[in-house]
Amino acid sequence: MLLTKNKVKEQIELFPDEFSLDLLVERLILLQKIENGIEQSDNNDVIAEGELDKEIEEWFK
Repeated sequence: MLLTKNKVKEQIELFPDEFSLDLLVERLILLQKIENGIEQSDNNDVIAEGELDKEIEEWFK
């Protein structure tokens, strides 16, 4: 999923007058992850909670 210029502009408008490049990059990464999650949800590309719990348990073995 690509970000749109308008979505980026909306986020920048929420920033204070001065901000670090790190903050901008972090916000853009978060925005893209949220947009990806929404797209996955819209496409029903999700797993059940029980399935997720099993996967997480496997990670920690």
